[in-house]
Amino acid sequence: MSFIEQTREFWRRDKTWFSSGQTRPYVDVSHQVILYIEGLSVSFDGFKALNELNLYINDGELRCLIGANGAGKTTLMDVITGKTPCDQGSVYFGQDINLLEHSEPKIAQLGIGRKFQKPTVFAAHTVFENLELSLNTHKGIWFTLVAKLSTAESDRIDEVLRTIGLEQQRNMLAGALSHGQKQWLEIGMLLAAEPRILLIDEPVAGMTAQETERTAELLTSLAGKHTVVVVEHDMEFVRSIARTVTVLHQGAVLAEGSMDSIQNNPDVIEVYLGEEP
Repeated sequence: MSFIEQTREFWRRDKTWFSSGQTRPYVDVSHQVILYIEGLSVSFDGFKALNELNLYINDGELRCLIGANGAGKTTLMDVITGKTPCDQGSVYFGQDINLLEHSEPKIAQLGIGRKFQKPTVFAAHTVFENLELSLNTHKGIWFTLVAKLSTAESDRIDEVLRTIGLEQQRNMLAGALSHGQKQWLEIGMLLAAEPRILLIDEPVAGMTAQETERTAELLTSLAGKHTVVVVEHDMEFVRSIARTVTVLHQGAVLAEGSMDSIQNNPDVIEVYLGEEP
């Protein structure tokens, strides 16, 4: 056995004297709400991207955000994940964790994962390796070089593969996957990191009808164990997954409720669908 192999065996993740995962703080959801957004405003050169927005997301729910371009959807995601600072307002993860006090990497470590519209996977690595790289483990160079997958971590990857429906593609290079499969893999990469909240941006853009249907099943299955927030323009897809829909307009919440109530809301019909009520 070589020195590197001996070192890896000694530092196996299931034998180390410390936890391989990132320790996360307790998230207080005793009021059933996991994300509190109040009075949130963001301006860009005088344009108000968010205008005193108030939004509350319940723990374990699947919430859809819709709205025309410029309504504030992307800016809202950017503020939640620490990418964009706000002018005023508050964003709390549970009752006690002020997200505005944390950096973008720290917010991800706290358990808030984000998937952008365009899939970003490691094309030259296998599906399995992409998930391994995404595990909630220490990311130090030395630890990454010498650590060996524990049985629990290997089982976790297998579980994610089953969830996203890519068991048969585990050894395939990610670059060889179809567009829909890459989207599922990226969702799986988020799941491997064990987030409490998943922020998903336009997951079915460019998908076939069959892939869209499978994605609806996937996201629906994740709600409960995770809180899932989906930004999407495909209204049929939204109807297939959403119990609660929030409509944004000019940086604020215009309406909120079931898809049926939203589609019959006079204000939504006028400003979002471009029709007179």
